[in-house]
Amino acid sequence: ANTPISSMRSAQRTPTDLRVVIDLKKAVTPKSFTLAPNQQYGNRLVVDLFDNAADANPTPVIPDTAANTAPAVPVSPAKPEIKLTPVPNGKRDIVIVIDAGHGGEDPGASGGAGQKEKNVVLSIAKELQRQVNAEKGYRAELTRTGDYFIPLRKRTEIARSKGADLFVSIHADAAPSTAAFGASVFALSDRGATSETARWLADSENRSDLIGGAGAVSLDDKDRMLAGVLLDLSMTASLSSSLNVGQKVLSNIGRVTSLHKSRVEQAGFMVLKSPDIPSILVETGFISNANEANKLSSASHQQALARSINSGVKQFFQQNPPQGTYIAWLRDTGKLAQGARNHVVRSGETLAMLAARYDMNIATLRSANNLKTDELKIGQDLRIPSAEVATQ
Repeated sequence: ANTPISSMRSAQRTPTDLRVVIDLKKAVTPKSFTLAPNQQYGNRLVVDLFDNAADANPTPVIPDTAANTAPAVPVSPAKPEIKLTPVPNGKRDIVIVIDAGHGGEDPGASGGAGQKEKNVVLSIAKELQRQVNAEKGYRAELTRTGDYFIPLRKRTEIARSKGADLFVSIHADAAPSTAAFGASVFALSDRGATSETARWLADSENRSDLIGGAGAVSLDDKDRMLAGVLLDLSMTASLSSSLNVGQKVLSNIGRVTSLHKSRVEQAGFMVLKSPDIPSILVETGFISNANEANKLSSASHQQALARSINSGVKQFFQQNPPQGTYIAWLRDTGKLAQGARNHVVRSGETLAMLAARYDMNIATLRSANNLKTDELKIGQDLRIPSAEVATQ
């Protein structure tokens, strides 16, 4: 097997201590974390072993020729460059990273009939990705595509590496009372934002990280005070955007399922702590409620939930498209469709003229107003239906 582990040994040293030794074939970078008990497992210690960068990307051997007599110069490994896939004419996609909660040895909450949160939310995440990618100018990426566990901090790192403009984490709630029901949307709390800014400043590894989504500002050449101001401004802007998009998503979810709370709640969830990426956590319902667990396991309800999240996200970005994106170009050139509105007929206006002005066919305008003929009267109030984003 392709593994650095040659063998494992364990011994019970005391009634409360267990010693585990992992023998390795080569050096690795270890990371460990604990998981709280759930209905399937007790307390767990998870140890991840990562290949060293030198092993993953071995340095090619250069023949010792006369052309290679210059003294060796140590080279610091560069951080992986964030690459955004451009759309035609250099107008990039808006990138939405979708995070299906839990996974692998962490099943999340469970329903009475054996439904597992990790499976339900992965299905919703994949459906949401499909819907997002169906529209030009948007691209959705998943933090996980299968049944495996990703540490919480790693999920936000994945979002940053993909150049995310928005991070959406999908979960299914659980409560001691099986009567609890309804969907919720969370953004980071002010207290969580403050503590995260402090953590970034204290962590020397993060001092060279970027803020501004796709890498606008580096902190590695800034003094501590300036870095703190930049982080604070970035976090404040991200929180405002998170609350904005969160409310739009919540309003749309309320059309397809009951809501647990009618406003966006705020909490210190780890996956929401990105100072440069607007982030929301969507609790799609209570899997501990038998009725909601059955709905959450239904493909039709998963599609409806994904559609409602997608609608809220698109509404946000149509109003707040990131600079340099295809959607921003549509807005700036007047090609981004507006919502439904009214028009009062003026002298000389015809139905054909108004249809051309609002970029729709006459039949659509006639149907929206229940018109029997194309004749209009001065002062007549017409309903102009909403339209989809213009396709190019």
